[in-house]
Amino acid sequence: MGTKTNALTRTLIGVTALAGLAVGSLAGATAGSAAPVRGAGTSVSAGTTLNATVNLGLSTTQAKYLQCYLKNGGWGYTGAIDGDLGANSWKAVQRRLADGYGYTGDIDGIVGPGTVSALQRRLADGYGYTGGIDGIAGPGTQAAFKTYANAQSGWC
Repeated sequence: MGTKTNALTRTLIGVTALAGLAVGSLAGATAGSAAPVRGAGTSVSAGTTLNATVNLGLSTTQAKYLQCYLKNGGWGYTGAIDGDLGANSWKAVQRRLADGYGYTGDIDGIVGPGTVSALQRRLADGYGYTGGIDGIAGPGTQAAFKTYANAQSGWC
């Protein structure tokens, strides 16, 4: 019985150590080191889709302001005003950013570096963004995005 107990104890210790390493690795991840988030309905692999809401720090109310602007301002948003910025919201954002802010990528709803860089150019144009145009949605980008979304409240 002692050999089985020792083997079971070693197994439990090993599993616990692996779980601890995994949790520690996730806890150390930052926005800058995380992979870009794919938009809702974006094909990940054959037969698999990932549905994501990417609000980049906006509250539900702020995201609703942005959706109202995208819907009522002529940027082609036809979805619900629900405060969840999914692929359809981001496609409308990309259409907006293609009009004067250097977005040249596909209108695909994926919030990747190209979308974020164009968003940073927009936010630097009167919404308080002073950082680099680096395609990383860090704290400065998110703070300016909140200012931008709040400025759209009149569209609702």
